[in-house]
Amino acid sequence: MKIAVAGIGGVGGYIGAKLCTLQPKQKITFIARGEHAQAIRENGLQIIEDNASFTAKPTHICEADEAEDVYDLLLMCVKSYSIPAMIESLRKNIDKNTVIIPFSNGVDHTETISGMVDARVMNGAVYILAHIQSPGIIRKEGKIFAAVFGGKGLQDETIYVDWLLGEAKLRTKTPPDIESALWKKYLFISAFATLTSYYDESIQSVYDQHTMETVSLLQEIVTLAWKKGIDLSSEVDKALATAASLPKDASTSMHLDFQQHRSTELETLSGYIVREAQKYALSLPVMSMMYKTLKER
Repeated sequence: MKIAVAGIGGVGGYIGAKLCTLQPKQKITFIARGEHAQAIRENGLQIIEDNASFTAKPTHICEADEAEDVYDLLLMCVKSYSIPAMIESLRKNIDKNTVIIPFSNGVDHTETISGMVDARVMNGAVYILAHIQSPGIIRKEGKIFAAVFGGKGLQDETIYVDWLLGEAKLRTKTPPDIESALWKKYLFISAFATLTSYYDESIQSVYDQHTMETVSLLQEIVTLAWKKGIDLSSEVDKALATAASLPKDASTSMHLDFQQHRSTELETLSGYIVREAQKYALSLPVMSMMYKTLKER
C-alpha cells in the first residue's frame, strides 16, 4: 500500500513516524520541504516524548511537485490554509480510489477537497500536543493522542484505516457521528487557539487567569454549533477540564505561529466562527472582538 503524509509538522510528523514501523510492507512517503525535509533525509525524523524518543525513516521524502506515486491513502496534515495548494500540487497523485483524510484544524475541509478532486474523502481530526522543535525533530508533550476519522458511505475504508493505524500503535476513534466528533475537537482548539493568541499566554494560564472570558467564548461556539444542528452543550466542562490538565507551558500552534510571526490559522479557527455566526444573525461578542484584534495584529 502506498501511503503519503503531507505536512511533517507536529501532527504529520508523529503519525508519519509511527507509520514508518509498518515498512517495508507499506510504502511511506513524507511530503515535506526546506531544512526540516533535508534533516529527515540525512538523519531520519526524531520523535521526542516525555519519557522516550525514537527515530523513523520513511521510504521516500519529497516535495509535492516531485511526488510520483498514485497514493492509496493520503493524510493531509498541513496547516488549514495550505490544503487547497497541497491538493492542487498532488492532483496527479490522486485518483478515484485514493482515500484522503484531512487531519488539519477545521470543520469544512472535506467539502473543500471534494470540490477539487474525485477521491474518497473522509472527515478527520487529531488530538495531540506536538511541534517541530528543530529541523528533523518533533517534540510531543503529554500523553494525549487520538486520530478521529470517518465518512458517510466509506465504512470499509474507515475499518481498514482504523486497522492500519492500530498496527502502527496509534490510538484511533471512528465515531458514528463524525461531524459532531469533529466539532468537539474544534470547540477546544478554536477557543484556546483564539485565547492563547489573544492573551499571549499558555492554555493553563488562560484557564487560570481569564476564566470568565474562556467560558464565554466556549459558550459562543456551542451556540453556533447548535444552530448548525450539533449539540455540544456537555462539552464545555470537558474542555475546561482538559485545559486544566495540560502541561503548564502547553499552548496552541496558532499561538506559536503568532509569536514567531508566521502565517496563522486565524481564519480557520476564529474567522470561521464569526462568518458562520453572521449567516445565522448570531451575536458572538467575545469571538468577534478577539478575532478583530488578532486580525489587526
